[in-house]
Amino acid sequence: MSDTPWLTIVGLGEDALDGLPPASRQALADAKFIMGAARHVALLPDLDAEIITWPVPFSEGIAQLLDLRGEPVVMLASGDPFWHGAGAVLARHIPPSEWRALPAPSCMSLAAASLGWPLETTLTFGLHAARFSQLKPHLFPKSRIIITLRDGDAVAQCADWLVSEGFGASNLHVLEALGGPRERIRHIMAADMLSDMALTDIQHPVVLAIEVAGDGAVIPLASGRPDDIFENDGQITKRPIRALTLSALAPRPHEYLWDIGGGSGSIGLEWLWAHPTMRATSVEIDATRAERIRDNARRLGLERLNVVTGDAPDALTWLDTPDAVFIGGGISHQMLDTVWDRLPDRGRLVANGVTLEAEVLLAEWHAEKGGSLMRIELAQSKPLGRKRGWKSSYPIVQWSVTK
Repeated sequence: MSDTPWLTIVGLGEDALDGLPPASRQALADAKFIMGAARHVALLPDLDAEIITWPVPFSEGIAQLLDLRGEPVVMLASGDPFWHGAGAVLARHIPPSEWRALPAPSCMSLAAASLGWPLETTLTFGLHAARFSQLKPHLFPKSRIIITLRDGDAVAQCADWLVSEGFGASNLHVLEALGGPRERIRHIMAADMLSDMALTDIQHPVVLAIEVAGDGAVIPLASGRPDDIFENDGQITKRPIRALTLSALAPRPHEYLWDIGGGSGSIGLEWLWAHPTMRATSVEIDATRAERIRDNARRLGLERLNVVTGDAPDALTWLDTPDAVFIGGGISHQMLDTVWDRLPDRGRLVANGVTLEAEVLLAEWHAEKGGSLMRIELAQSKPLGRKRGWKSSYPIVQWSVTK
């Protein structure tokens, strides 16, 4: 094994060694140590290697694995380790030159093949230790979703969540131990999982495939989502202004946003919806509002939003360098100076102001730094006696600039 990396990640199917490719068999035969979950090591035949059961939680086994560096080690994983599997986690700790992966068909592939679903148009999620709310932005009637779950009890819990969101009419396909002798596929409506018609004795490993149906509220794809999906105390960038603001911020994959003056967190949350690789930090001085932002993030499936309770610009000191910054509150010379200094070349800044003082300040910075200065005035029809009239909102001055 001199030309082989010390670590081999071997994907196993439900049949363990049955049908395992020759390269995977040889890696197991040559290994000095084999690490894997209890379920995986129980499937192995007698081997010369020392067998180490991977601890729970998963993170505790990484240091143990790294202590074996230099020895021929096999780590056992389910199916394809890089499709909602452990491979991506390990790759953050071990350089590519030190490992190789020998995947088997993923449970997602097996599920799609069993149901006849095109995998390229099917959403897939690993929800072993994640909230079902991660599915919230993807609940559209006719959508197809495949998720992995920690155990059989989680199927009923997911069904309960779907019912609470108004999607109890969704068809659930419960797929157990795919690819092995224990394989079983059953079908039920989400609402029926909460009745005496519920499926029982659901065996691990389990995959749940969902055909979304129902009349629950959906989250639109375009920027400027409805205000009422964000819990707020009135401190929120309203939908039309938010749409214009996100357009000016121009999010791109892999970018990082500072949302200063978070309010309800709506700007940061909509930024994250643009792409799964996006990052954002919402900075909010009011502790109650900051906790509300965290609640919104959890409820809307965007827990990767980082929320900092503190006063900007001091609270910005330890944050990573942003690709874009939105200032929605607390605009001052000090704030703009700090943000401008931290913003890299080609970084984007968007600031909204509603007061006369903020308007003057933004006009000065626009004159010095360039960019676009826009005054946004909106009016909505409201009852006026027995008829209707226009009620204007406070005008917003928006400065947007690329450094």
